[in-house]
Amino acid sequence: MRSSDNLEQENFYSLDSVGIRKKYPFLSKYFTNGIANSDKSIGHCILFYGTDIDSQYELALEIARMLNCTGTHDIDCDCLNCRWIRENRHPAVLTITRFDNRAPEDANNAGNNISINQSRMIRKDLMVMSDYHRVLIFCDRDKDGNLSGLTDINFPDAAANALLKTFEEPPFKTTFFFLAKDRSDVLTTIVSRCQSFFVPSMKNEPRDFTLVKNLMENYLELERNRVLDFNNELAELLKEHSPSEIFVQMQNYMAELLKSNFDNKLLKMKLINDINIVEKAKKEYKLNMNIQTIAENLSFDLILN
Repeated sequence: MRSSDNLEQENFYSLDSVGIRKKYPFLSKYFTNGIANSDKSIGHCILFYGTDIDSQYELALEIARMLNCTGTHDIDCDCLNCRWIRENRHPAVLTITRFDNRAPEDANNAGNNISINQSRMIRKDLMVMSDYHRVLIFCDRDKDGNLSGLTDINFPDAAANALLKTFEEPPFKTTFFFLAKDRSDVLTTIVSRCQSFFVPSMKNEPRDFTLVKNLMENYLELERNRVLDFNNELAELLKEHSPSEIFVQMQNYMAELLKSNFDNKLLKMKLINDINIVEKAKKEYKLNMNIQTIAENLSFDLILN
């Protein structure tokens, strides 16, 4: 990794392969099986979203380790590539933020966002052949090293658009990760090129769902013939409060259920699917679709699926 202008290398998180696999066994198994496949059947663009950016970052590093392992391919492999990645100093596994791996042309800039110069530098660097599997992790961080997700502020459209062709047709053995709190925080044309995965937070962090608690507390058990009742109650909430806030609180409620039922595979899959359904509603609202239509589609998708 190229050195940061403002942060010492040791402040980056070291990878705990065992810990991240215990936290996310389903995702770990999915990527392990995909990488073990002779065709390495995982996407070359992968979007992680959810509130826990730190875990997303560790998960991306663990996948980078699996892609570059030249040893036993076990979780505790100690080959050179695995050691480098666990120490977060592999030359082909790069963190791309407004402070990290900046272009020489930006040396005197404040570093408010990922720049077009960085995008051009990445394109140029990827034209050079590498023996490693290159992994580029796009996210954000502050000067103290705290990671955060991508937004249209720290990853503006101009910088993202400069890399779209590279994301669509990447060089051989190259994988891109995008870390965000919400899929809508990332340029739509990037999302369309990605495999997207919700990464639930395992942290004890407060999630507000007071506005939707009465609506949501029995939604998983509602009979199909109650879908109109659910829709009417949801429509009232959307009239009385900000639709964006209602959608976020619905996802917060689902995320709490997911956290407390993470060992229940069927329920876990249902909840992750429902979070994505609400995500679709959020996107439709941003596109100025009729709010009544959004509420109806959301209600039927949640209760009837």
